Amino acid sequence: MPKVRDELGLVLRAVQFAAHKHTDQRRKDVRKKPYINHPIALAEVLHTDGGVRDPAVIAAALLHDTIEDTVTTYDELRGLFGAGVADTVAELTDTRFLRTETRKRLQVSKAGKSSAAAKQVKLADKICNLRDILASPPAGWSLKRRQTYLDWAKEVVDQARGVNPRLERMFDRLYRQRPVG
Repeated sequence: MPKVRDELGLVLRAVQFAAHKHTDQRRKDVRKKPYINHPIALAEVLHTDGGVRDPAVIAAALLHDTIEDTVTTYDELRGLFGAGVADTVAELTDTRFLRTETRKRLQVSKAGKSSAAAKQVKLADKICNLRDILASPPAGWSLKRRQTYLDWAKEVVDQARGVNPRLERMFDRLYRQRPVG
């Protein structure tokens, strides 16, 4: 029984840490929803839709943008959540000083070489982003920009295939709903 409690504790510590780190951040949608809703949505997609039961993968999903978007270090995550979670988050972290196009190309090239944990979080991330773009696109995004994002997300997902067929099918269903003009 203590192991289950420790696993649940890992997930709860991750959601609390992410909520603290992302406190003042907002999503880019018109309603500017609190950013923390995004990592929580990833965790829910992994668990409910993807059947993922590994608490380290769920914790990594909750923390996936902390190094990239907050004042958080790899060593901090490693100390609080262990090397496995920190390594997965590091795999998912874009290098912020690179230009957007370079970061996007790197995501495509790194996706196929990533660990199974990172691939599953990446799939959930793209699923949640597609859902958001289809339901409430970022303010000022033209139809062309939305289509370009969806096509790029598909390139990333195509490189990460083979790790969770349920998530892959979900992404494909969403992608088929892409707006056309």
